[in-house]
Amino acid sequence: MKNTPFTQQHTALGAKMAEFAGYNMPISYTGINEEHHEVRRNAGVFDVSHMGEFMLKGDNALDLIQRVTSNDASKLTAGKAQYSCLPNNEGGIVDDLIVYCIEEHKTYMLVVNASNIEKDWNWISSFNTQGAEMHNISDKTALLAIQGPKAVEFMQQLTDMDITSLKYYTFIKGTFAGVDNVIVSATGYTGAGGVEIYFEDKDGDAEKIWNEIFLVGTPHGMKPIGLAARDTLRLEMGYCLYGNDIDDTTSPLEAGLGWITKFTKDFTAKSILEKQKAEGIKRKLVGFEMVDKGIPRHHYKIQNAEGKEIGYVTSGTQAPSLGKAIGMGYVEKPFDADGSDVFIMIRDKAVKAQVVKMPFA
Repeated sequence: MKNTPFTQQHTALGAKMAEFAGYNMPISYTGINEEHHEVRRNAGVFDVSHMGEFMLKGDNALDLIQRVTSNDASKLTAGKAQYSCLPNNEGGIVDDLIVYCIEEHKTYMLVVNASNIEKDWNWISSFNTQGAEMHNISDKTALLAIQGPKAVEFMQQLTDMDITSLKYYTFIKGTFAGVDNVIVSATGYTGAGGVEIYFEDKDGDAEKIWNEIFLVGTPHGMKPIGLAARDTLRLEMGYCLYGNDIDDTTSPLEAGLGWITKFTKDFTAKSILEKQKAEGIKRKLVGFEMVDKGIPRHHYKIQNAEGKEIGYVTSGTQAPSLGKAIGMGYVEKPFDADGSDVFIMIRDKAVKAQVVKMPFA
């Protein structure tokens, strides 16, 4: 297993550690519910240094991004970021990612999922016929996500950059906690607000930034948070997790990601997705709340009232903010309509649930 620059801090704090995407990662510190509520109500710090980062540079960088991603990166100006995905040749999803525009038409950073770093690198490289400059900086890039309604207020104390004015999916680069060339981005995976901080792991900078963050945050109750709470937080918001809710067999249209699929440009599998849009999708990713007692889990079957299998669960949990069990899953039309009754097969028993709009929280 690989370690992140903060593994020593996690173990010293007594975190429950486990392998995730090949990395030794903190799953929880004091408990999922407590950590979840801390982020929703105050602020918490996630180590997400396992994520992958690619730099694409040169005159052909934007053209390459346009051909491999579903969203329209030509709309990006310096300091703006964009959620997107990499469609495969069959209209499925290689990965979802964030595209950061460092310098318009010249320099971009792609942030990809940890489990897909090599897969994504090889996929993008296979389309790089025009010689765009590509650098995989994943191993030397540290990433902390400070999330929650108080996160920006706390972090503003560590920089002269105006991060309180950052709009969603914009970023700024400068000095943070005494470290130069730090990207502070108004992004995150919790729906609770906050920032993500990217910087090069060198000369003890990771330890310095970690210590400074907690120096200003600890007096206000800010705590480190594990990946288990990150999962419950993202699920309450209806955010897709690659490998669960989206993968190589699910199209962005089926996954409710039509808003990041722009047909105003050419990209991989454009014709397949255009046909899918014109003819209509046969299944859709929906959110549901459990009506009867039971917790839905990944791969559980979904049935209609007559006992016919109509889909499967992709994610599920007992939502700490809601006090009820929720889930996401693909269901056949017309069972995707809000208010539709569906039944989750839990230990061979059909347990009633109802399709609801997302986000849940």
